[in-house]
Amino acid sequence: MQKEWRTILKITNEGPIAFFDSGVGGLTVYAKLKELLPNEKYIYFGDTKHMPYGEKTKNELLEYAGNILDFFIKQNAKAVIMACNTTSSTIYDDIKNKYDLKIYPIVQSVADILSNLPINKLGILATHATVKSNAYKKEIQKHNPAIEVIQIACPEWVKIVEENKLDQPQSIILVKEKLDEILKYNPEKIVLGCTHYPFLIDIIKKFVPEEMLIDPAIYFAKYIKEDLQKNNLIKNNRRYEQIYVSSNPEIFRKSAQRFYQIKNSPELVVFN
Repeated sequence: MQKEWRTILKITNEGPIAFFDSGVGGLTVYAKLKELLPNEKYIYFGDTKHMPYGEKTKNELLEYAGNILDFFIKQNAKAVIMACNTTSSTIYDDIKNKYDLKIYPIVQSVADILSNLPINKLGILATHATVKSNAYKKEIQKHNPAIEVIQIACPEWVKIVEENKLDQPQSIILVKEKLDEILKYNPEKIVLGCTHYPFLIDIIKKFVPEEMLIDPAIYFAKYIKEDLQKNNLIKNNRRYEQIYVSSNPEIFRKSAQRFYQIKNSPELVVFN
């Protein structure tokens, strides 16, 4: 039987905090944690070769995540952030006891906080895979069965961000269509249930009051900081970051610029 990570993994606070996502979306979480913990070592992996994750099968996601987690182990990561709602929703339960790593999944980590909001009806905008998994609804209602959760899949939104098409008229139409769909249910708050979606905030707030929107990355980053502190894994290091991608480093850098300025060019890593 797999033992708990704390009893067998020689984790020290010297290692980097590692993030992964299918592309630039996870940078929304990454940037917020760096604001809270500026003196840490960070590594980020954007699996651009397999983007978007929301259209992949569970077995494919398990393969991709396995390669990335093995890579992080070689980098002596002290914690891994699943900065991706799709993988958190579909494969976290399968991998959480198979790797001797401290893994933080975004959906499960913020569900308790979302369940305690003083509302009766909550909207979720997410990828097709996240909606199909029903993870947000299950995790939130586990804490608060009374809250009604409405989920709408927005599969086109990730490509708008990754392909840097935010200013195109067709992109605005695609965003508005999904907002109109969820607004029919009269949610009191709307969760941006994919880390790519905050890149679209300037479009979204044209059609929805900004105060209705919830970016889980804000809650997630705070939760990670508090848990790292609890486990004595905070370290005032020399500031360091390295971005890795599985394809198209320059496209990744350009797409990221709207939200996060990458100082060094992303490094290409290809798994066999």
